[in-house]
Amino acid sequence: SRLKPFNCEECDLHFGQKSDLLTHQKIHTGEKPYQCLECGTFFRQKVTLRNHERIHTGEKPYKCWECGKSFSSKSALWSHGKTHAGIKSYKCFECGKCFTTSSG
Repeated sequence: SRLKPFNCEECDLHFGQKSDLLTHQKIHTGEKPYQCLECGTFFRQKVTLRNHERIHTGEKPYKCWECGKSFSSKSALWSHGKTHAGIKSYKCFECGKCFTTSSG
């Protein structure tokens, strides 16, 4: 396993990089220093603010190489990619069937 020398004194989670620990600690302090100038929403991380700002601009820089559909964040593209791979990560609690998206 990877060495994770930086630990959070609040919840004892461990991190491999000090910057990841500092970002995590904002959860405990409630600090959200990055504000969207369009709507006023605050964020803990600059990257999260940048992804959010794309809601207002409509920018979708991440394109699926398989079908050409575009997304505003890497995580949305990654999640979409699971549909092509047939990965079914979401299980219905009522019927037990598995689906590629949370909406079924």
